Amino acid sequence: MSFNRDQAALGQLLFYDKILSGNRNISCSTCHHPDLGTGDGLSLGIGEGGTGLGPERTAGRGENRIRKRIPRNAPGLWNLGARDIDTLFHDGRLSRSDSYGNGFNSPAEEWLPKGFNSILAAQAVFPLVAQFEMAGNPRENEVAGALHDRIDTAWPILAKRVRVIPEYGDRFVAAFDHITAAKQVTIVEIANALAAFMAVEWQSIDSPFDQFLAGDTSALTETQIAGADIFYGKGKCASCHSGRLLSDQSFHALGLPPFGPGRTRRFDPMARDVGRMAESDALEDAYKFRTPMLRNVALTAPYGHNGAYPDLEGMIRHHLDPRAAMVKWRPAMAALPLAPWFSDIDFVVWQDQREMHRQQQALDIDSVWLSDDDIRRLVDFLGSLTGSSVSAPPFGEPTAVPSGLPLD
Repeated sequence: MSFNRDQAALGQLLFYDKILSGNRNISCSTCHHPDLGTGDGLSLGIGEGGTGLGPERTAGRGENRIRKRIPRNAPGLWNLGARDIDTLFHDGRLSRSDSYGNGFNSPAEEWLPKGFNSILAAQAVFPLVAQFEMAGNPRENEVAGALHDRIDTAWPILAKRVRVIPEYGDRFVAAFDHITAAKQVTIVEIANALAAFMAVEWQSIDSPFDQFLAGDTSALTETQIAGADIFYGKGKCASCHSGRLLSDQSFHALGLPPFGPGRTRRFDPMARDVGRMAESDALEDAYKFRTPMLRNVALTAPYGHNGAYPDLEGMIRHHLDPRAAMVKWRPAMAALPLAPWFSDIDFVVWQDQREMHRQQQALDIDSVWLSDDDIRRLVDFLGSLTGSSVSAPPFGEPTAVPSGLPLD
């Protein structure tokens, strides 16, 4: 779908500006940075309260230190503006729907505003009001405080923060036809600008594989062609990574090694993540997670909904034999910045034999045998999904943002 370039230019500034966080200390780009494949290079991210960027990010100090790891891996942002996308987040808790009269089924239910230009715009408002991602802890700032009333009471606070900055106010008036004065800017326009930027900046449809599909038979090496044959053939990868998006947008249980705080529900007796079931309340959805798209996948390590594997070979080998891979997996494979004050939680789920058994039994994939050479060919093919223009995006990183806050 098409997005307005003036709105995208405005969204670029907002994406890198920490003004959208409760304590003004973290931006969207902190966990989705272009230098890190639009992710953060960590298995589980360090959100509000942390310092630094990527694998060098630390968990903070003293009263400002983080209180919890982000429960899931920060996904890449490639091609999220595609019109075919109907579901977002690892557990699909945001989807297109008329259930609440605003176009989406979301955590905000009927309190989600109307007027978003895409599902990507609707998604953009939720990290802003997530305590451990960007909002901060209760009593630290007015955004976090408002959240304990109702989710939609925090968004007007953030919108006012932005629109009272003269440069932002002027840019919104210039970019949006229906905005004639800065005071009219709401979280919807902010989200629409963010979505326009992400969709334009990280559209990737010019990989060697795309060129090959367009008729350039020289775009892929012999090894990559052999890897493609495995991907669409005996490797059975395309049974889930299908279509133009290389994702069926559905949910599957892969039996990945669990760790971290989990995305626990109120009544969960342990730190765990039940995946899609937390959204659907259907037992058959237990431990299922959304199939990721694969454009630029070689840039977006680590892999899995919790970043369990540091490289593509490890992730592929897990798909081939999940139970055997679980036995071989070691905690050192997870990229988890040191946080001694809650490190005992990181792998506590492994002490619950019943829970581990449940997770290992919930598998939607059958074992597949591939040789070591086949796996190397498959990795090489996945490398051919990297876009030719990823190093020269339309906008790039700004040198400064209107709030005057420092950039990461």
